[in-house]
Amino acid sequence: MSETPVKQQTTAAFYGQAVASFAVAMAATAIGIYQLQANAWVRGFLAIAVLYLVTSAFTLAKIIRDRQEVGQIVSRVDQARLDKILVEHDPFHQSGGAPAQQRP
Repeated sequence: MSETPVKQQTTAAFYGQAVASFAVAMAATAIGIYQLQANAWVRGFLAIAVLYLVTSAFTLAKIIRDRQEVGQIVSRVDQARLDKILVEHDPFHQSGGAPAQQRP
């Protein structure tokens, strides 16, 4: 099989920045809704709408990540099958003894 691709991991700084950005955005939205000059039910509706939007965004991000991972797995399986077929039908492979000679 071919070489396994290197798995990229995010840095701690990037992770911290993403969490801080999310916290600031949620806090600013909550403060904005709280300070809004409207009835309590309007503020409550906006708060629920923001929470629904956040959960939908998390779900969408997870689905996109899962599809990407499945695509990588299928690609690796297809590559392994191709490698196996190429090895089985190698015209320069000699059965037994010395390895196959490479053409110049």
